Order: sequence, then C-alpha cells, then structure tokens
Amino acid sequence: MLTQDTKRKIDSARQILVGKVPDHKAQVEQITTALIYKFMDDMDKEAQELGGKARFFTNGYEKYAWTKLMDSRISGQDRSNLYVEAITTLSQNPHLPQLFRDIFKDAFLPYRSPETLSMFLKEINGFTYEHSEDLGDAFEYLLSILGSQGDAGQFRTPRHIIDFIVAAVDPKKDETICDPACGTAGFLISAFKHILKENKEKPLTPDERKNLMNHFVGYDISPDMVRLSKVNLYLHGFPNPTIFEYDTLSSEEKWDESFDVMLANPPFMTPKGGIKPHKRFSVQANRSEVLFVDYILEHLRPNGRAGIIVPEGIIFQSAIAYKALRKLLVEDGLLAVVSLPAGVFNPYAGVKTSILLFDNGLAKKTKEILFLKIQNDGFDLGAQRREIDKNDLPGALEIIKKYKAALKDGKKFELNAEQAKIAHLVAKDKIAENGDYNLSGDRYKETVNFANQKWPMVELGEVCEIFNGSRPKGGAIDKGILSIGGENINYDGSFNLEKKRYIPEDFFNKLKRGKLETGDILIVKDGATTGKVGYFNDKSPFKIAAVNEHVFILRVDKEKINSFYLYQFLKSPRGNKEILKHKVGAA
Repeated sequence: MLTQDTKRKIDSARQILVGKVPDHKAQVEQITTALIYKFMDDMDKEAQELGGKARFFTNGYEKYAWTKLMDSRISGQDRSNLYVEAITTLSQNPHLPQLFRDIFKDAFLPYRSPETLSMFLKEINGFTYEHSEDLGDAFEYLLSILGSQGDAGQFRTPRHIIDFIVAAVDPKKDETICDPACGTAGFLISAFKHILKENKEKPLTPDERKNLMNHFVGYDISPDMVRLSKVNLYLHGFPNPTIFEYDTLSSEEKWDESFDVMLANPPFMTPKGGIKPHKRFSVQANRSEVLFVDYILEHLRPNGRAGIIVPEGIIFQSAIAYKALRKLLVEDGLLAVVSLPAGVFNPYAGVKTSILLFDNGLAKKTKEILFLKIQNDGFDLGAQRREIDKNDLPGALEIIKKYKAALKDGKKFELNAEQAKIAHLVAKDKIAENGDYNLSGDRYKETVNFANQKWPMVELGEVCEIFNGSRPKGGAIDKGILSIGGENINYDGSFNLEKKRYIPEDFFNKLKRGKLETGDILIVKDGATTGKVGYFNDKSPFKIAAVNEHVFILRVDKEKINSFYLYQFLKSPRGNKEILKHKVGAA
C-alpha cells in the first residue's frame, strides 16, 4: 500500500532534481536508477543477515555497494565520482538480472553537482522495503508524473479509471492477459492486483502465482516504456516480465497470438501520413485508434473479453473507416459503452473519451448494447482534478456486473430508477438501422412526445436570438482570446480544448456578436460536425471566449424559456433530428 511517507520521499527527490533535471521523464529515469541501485543492496544485506552471500555486489563489484557509496566519511566529490563510475559499470555486472543490466546500460548523470547528488541520494537512502511490492507502489506513484502527452499521443490513464475497467472485465487467474500498448504496465499491474484480491479468501498457491505471472503480456513501440513497464512488473514480484518492444500495428510477427483478456488505452494520435499497417486487419485504415481497436477484436479468443479507452471519433465520426469499425463492433462482441466526462485526462488533455467493453461469449446472448454515462468520476474536471464526493463509477460497475450476471444466467435484466439515470439498453437493430452505427448513447434515449401538450409549439426564433461569430482576416492566432469552433464541442455537449485557436484581444473587444455569455447554446452550423450542440455556463472549462464563423449562438429570451431546457431538447435525438433536417449540400 502506498503510504504518505513514500509519496513525500518521491516528491522530495523530484524537488531536489528539478533545478538540474527539469524534464519529467529524465527525473523518472534518475529516480528509477537510484531506487534499483538501493534495492539491490538491500537484497544483498538481507541475504547476508539470513546467513547467505551477497548476490549482486560481489566478485569485484563490492566497491560499488550502496552502503559504501553512502559512507559519511567520503567527500561529496568522491561520492559523485563513485556514483558515476558505478552506474556506467553495473551494466557489465554478470551477477545482475538482465533487466537490471538493461536499466544501467544507458544510465548517466546529467549534472555535475556533488551537493545536489548527495541530497538526492540521501533522500533515496530513506526508502526501506520489507518486500519488493513496497518498492512497486513507490514506483507506480513515480510513474504517475509521466502524464504529459508524448509524440505518439500517449496519455497516462488515471488509476481509478484503470481499476474500473479491470473490475468490469474481471480477469481470472487462469486467463491470459495482454495490453498491446502497455506504456508503464498500469493495466497489467491492476489486473494482477484484481486477481489476487478476488482470490483473497483462498490465496493462490506458489505454483498458481507463478503460472499467473506467465499469463501477462505487454507490447509497446517505445523502448523507454518497455524498460519502465518491466521494472514496474519486476517490483510487483514478476521475476521475468514478458514485455516486448513491438510495433503492434505494422509488424506481423505476433499476429497469430490470441488472448482471453485484452486491456488498453491505445495512442489517440496518428503520425503525419498515417500508419502503414499490413493487410491482415479487418478494417482498412491508417488511423491508430481505429487499428488498435480492430487489433484487439482480432486477437481475442472466442470467449474473450476486453476493455478499451477510445477517443470520441470512434463513437460517432462518419468517415468510412470509423463506420466500418463500429459495424464490426456491434456485430462482433461489443457488450457496453461507457461515456466518460471530457475532463478525465486533465490537465494533460481535454480529449473526450469512452470505454468499450467486449465479451464475445455474452454478446451472442443479447440483441442489445448497454450504454452508461458517467457524469462524475470522483474528481472535479478542473486542471487539479481534486477529489469530490460525487462518483458514478461504483454504480456503473454494479450495473455492468448485474447485466453480465443476467445474461449468463438467462434472466431478465432491469434497471431500477436510480440506475436508469446513468444507463439504458439500445437494440443493435436500432443502432444499425441507418448504417451509421453511431455509439453515442444519448442519441437513442427515449424522448417525450410533445404533441398535444399544454404549451404551444413556437418557432425557435420566437424564444431566442440566433447569430454566429467571426474571426479576423488571416484566421486564428496562437494566443489571445479563445475562439470556439466545431472541433471544440463534444458530442455530449461538453467542451474539448485539445486544439485551441485564438483571436486578438482588440478584435474581441470590437465584436458586437459572437461573444459568449452564461447560458448560451452553441450549434455547429457547417462542416463534418454539423449539428453538435454545446452549452456555456459557469462550469465550462473557460471563462471568456467567442465563437467562430462555423458556430451558431442561441441566446434565449429568459422570460419565455429556460436556456438549459432548450439545450437539452436540441441535444436530444428529436431535437438533433430537427436540426439536421436543415443540412444542405456538403453540410
């Protein structure tokens, strides 16, 4: 269990380094090297205390033992010299496991300050471990700082989201488990802990535990991620982690392998020019998110299960590859779609995501797909992601388990009133009827029949003012006042600020129309995302903004109608249908 003292030590070590090593990834590498170095010496001392011999610092490598490095009698400069010599020599130590030799293979000290190094090593020296999994918890916390977007569109998945997906998929002790874009092995570690927890009443035997560890496989294209994930697994008790440096989308070497369970948060960003995949995929595409989902479907065993985080495009975009993929999902194993709030990846990205849950066995027993919408995940949606008391995830997990149990036992599944607030079932035929296979759950919610109601039907223009915004000649700029376009509005009405565009402040001040006010409804008026509806209020992730020429603002007459009511109607299937009636030409 991660303790506050462990967190404090990790944070302190980073603070010591930050002046000399500002890059987060480099900080992780420096702390990893030092932690492993200290850990090996701890294991040597433990072996000697039990009457055995040193395993790592022996046969000429005794001089590099951590204990000697921390001898108070040596000067700061001598300690620095010895540390540099040690970390550049230990990769040649034949007594180290290959994994540890790989860690030290490229190790170096990026600064030459004996004072900083001594302070840093003293902080690392404060770590004590009764078991390697204690170090594993410290290492997991350290990896949590690797949250910024990489060149490959990689985002660290929040721990509570990983644990939710793993619990929903429910891997078993005798099943093989793969993450084809494993990063730092967060999903694999969570799956391992889940299995141990589920077998707590009757703990696994040593043989069962050994066999279990051989069932975990991870791929990643980045050698740095492969190294970090191997360390993470090793420190959680895996003696020989099966993590491979592998191009999942372009290589065919492991194509014929299959698994009982697959878990992933694959990269959302596609390199310029797209991916160049081989021809064995069912969906021909060059978008990484499409190919990764297809890959997982292709490599699940007949009764396999999966949990995948996907960007919003997979859910509703109209491009041929996206439609073909959704058709494949609906017809082949998709059990549930869980919509997540747009701020889950804050502060690193505002991208809107969903979770796709697959069960090849149970999906054949139903003609429906379960849709769940998470409004709150236990944290606010601001940059700091502070913990709050509202959390839909436990309730959603209970619904998923109840649904799976009903299908397994051949019983009727019903939602109670509270559960119906976040979940509903949709027939696969209804999803398929127009060939779009849209997987946005809100689109299929039943709506009120407005005929013969107490209030008369009126023209939209009678209850609100409708206008659109503009941008100066030359288009958007890199800084100034935020300019909201169609790409900034998510399908659920929230805002996505992954791609930001701005207008000059003086242009904004001169605008007579297009400035956003609280309660404004936004509708995308042209382009590929025509018909999307957004709502600007004090909970939006920005305070001041204008809309560009591709977005309508609907500003209500407050004496005649409630703006939030109108927003909910326009976003509903009926309201959206009315909007899209007015599409002409190329939208």
